[in-house]
Amino acid sequence: MIEEIGTTEQGDLIINVGPQHPATHGVLHLVITLNGETIKKIEPHLGYIHRSIEKMCESLTYRQFIYTTSRMDYLSSHINNHGCALLVEKGLQIEVPPRAQVIRILMDELTRIASHILWWGAMAMDLGAMTPYFHAFRERELINDIMEETCGARLTMNYQVPGGVMADIHPNFQRRVKDIIKQLYKKLPEYDELVTGNTIFKARTQGIGYLSKEDAISYGVTGPSARASGVSCDIRKLYPYEGYEKLNFQEVMHTGCDTYSRYLVRMIEIRESISILEQLVDNIPEGDYQAKTKAVLKLPKGEFYTRVETARGELGVYVVSEGGTTPYRIKFRSPGFSNLCALDHMTRGQKIGDMVAIMGSLDLVIPDIDR
Repeated sequence: MIEEIGTTEQGDLIINVGPQHPATHGVLHLVITLNGETIKKIEPHLGYIHRSIEKMCESLTYRQFIYTTSRMDYLSSHINNHGCALLVEKGLQIEVPPRAQVIRILMDELTRIASHILWWGAMAMDLGAMTPYFHAFRERELINDIMEETCGARLTMNYQVPGGVMADIHPNFQRRVKDIIKQLYKKLPEYDELVTGNTIFKARTQGIGYLSKEDAISYGVTGPSARASGVSCDIRKLYPYEGYEKLNFQEVMHTGCDTYSRYLVRMIEIRESISILEQLVDNIPEGDYQAKTKAVLKLPKGEFYTRVETARGELGVYVVSEGGTTPYRIKFRSPGFSNLCALDHMTRGQKIGDMVAIMGSLDLVIPDIDR
């Protein structure tokens, strides 16, 4: 998994990390130049899981292309599908029923919580703590049970359609959401006891992987990784969609700019998402869960763009339409690619032992990068 591949004339050591490596959370290949244990340069090599999703979408209809995005950032599949559905609705001026809007937000925030919890367990495991990983899956399984009961899937959901959602919520949905809220309030202090306040964890993350506000903006970093550097970039606040502007929640920001700050932002975001669930779970409007749309959808000729806030940052969906049933050109602006670009800058001058913590704090999902 880590293999020496040569030395330079200056005596620097060049090693491979990956592409098969547990800390990369996917098939990511890093070529690292070291001087002793100090990192001089990291060069990511991508493409090991590239599936040409954007090109595939050009031969799929405006109903079909939505679901390829479930396979990009698979831990934000609901939110990815949401962004694509919003684009089609924007192009065709489809009005989504209020019930569908609320259901979408509920599913998005459940997805965000599940993603952040899994990241919490994986981040701790990267630094040598196995117990949090099992605790994380305990709560994540409860959320996955809700997803499975509602839309029949646990990972790649395929639930959002132009005009709303594919099916109405299950009769048990509200009860189960309330149960997971109670469970999280009970267990989050346990998370803090295990990791957040852990002396070893803080020593491994505080002051490590510094990313200033200016550099975060320069590299195009978004999501919790940018907000931990004091960058206001939450799409739900800046460009609200589906009624987020009516909800009371905070854009979680921190100015520590280090690995521990990125950790704290995600932990607080879990609590903000719980707050959103509490505001909506007993206030789901009656009515249709899907607007009436034509069987065959054709976007007007032109260019269309929408953006949503996934668990990892801003997902942009850009489509060029020639008025047909399929996109002429489609482009996804995924958060993982831009966030990965900052890894070299954040790790230069750090120790090789700190690289795993820094990379873990970015919460990379490699298929989101290799589209």
